[in-house]
Amino acid sequence: MKVARVHGAGRLSLHEEPIPTPGPGEALVRVTCVGICGSDVHWWREGQIGSDRIDAPLVLGHECAGVIEGGPRSGQRVAIDPARPCRRCEFCQEGNPNLCSALRFAGHAPQDGALRQYIAWPEHCLFPLPDSMSELEGAMLEPLGVALYSVDCAQIKSGMSVGVFGCGTIGLSVIQVVRTAGAATVFATELPGLAHRVKVARSFGATVFDAHDGEEAEKILRATAGRGVDVAFEAAGDPEAVEAAVESVKPGGHVILIGIAREDRTAFTASIARRKDLTIRVIHRMKHTYPRSFKLVGGGQVDVRSLVTHHFPLTEVERAYSCAEKRDGLKVVVDCNP
Repeated sequence: MKVARVHGAGRLSLHEEPIPTPGPGEALVRVTCVGICGSDVHWWREGQIGSDRIDAPLVLGHECAGVIEGGPRSGQRVAIDPARPCRRCEFCQEGNPNLCSALRFAGHAPQDGALRQYIAWPEHCLFPLPDSMSELEGAMLEPLGVALYSVDCAQIKSGMSVGVFGCGTIGLSVIQVVRTAGAATVFATELPGLAHRVKVARSFGATVFDAHDGEEAEKILRATAGRGVDVAFEAAGDPEAVEAAVESVKPGGHVILIGIAREDRTAFTASIARRKDLTIRVIHRMKHTYPRSFKLVGGGQVDVRSLVTHHFPLTEVERAYSCAEKRDGLKVVVDCNP
């Protein structure tokens, strides 16, 4: 089978490898589609995320779906949960599998991910797709899950105002989810020149401002008569977006940090955050979101299909990553078994 491996910063190549043999409790899945996440681009370009580094050639890919091959579930189309918690540690037992002390996550070193034609994965992580849902939508349930968990942490209530800083896949998903949660007003920001993102954000009901020299924070404050938004979601992985989120939120509000910055450090003006007595929450992936994500997409409340703008075959995986890095579109997907 064909497999794409990152050998270090900027070094991505295809290999021919044997089809994996499922272990106890696992099933073999023919991978059909894999989305490229911002974290994947970090691994590819920098060979690391924070303190985690590539010590051996790594298969990326955690936004994925496919078809089970063999066994009692053979032929079943599935969304693949990339997280493999131990289900025994203190944090798993507390109901927080995303904080598992022994968590293995697809495409995060040292655990190989799904950017290959076949993967052996735990059966309890394979969620059956209804007939009404495509495998492409199944792969998009992972980024949607991050957005859904982020909104859970923000404790959104009907009538609230929200700011979303960054209109990539996660930010656009957050806009949709907060709408379903009852947010009355949504402001969003994006860098000048990314008109395609702005257009989609507006189609989801957001008022969008250019992110430029902090002016977006001033515009949001003016639009809210100086009060600020109830909750600010930073989904850009950019220090200026973090600062704008802190400035734009109301006193006593919540700031939810989702983005992954290039530098392993997040900073904001402490005096502003202190005077406002802000609650700042940093998001780590997701938990318990797949059942609700199925309902949101299947019921038409959230549109993930339109967020996919580019497709590449596995043989052109480097072009796919280059496209994602340049942000030419929204979600770039690699078709592993076209």
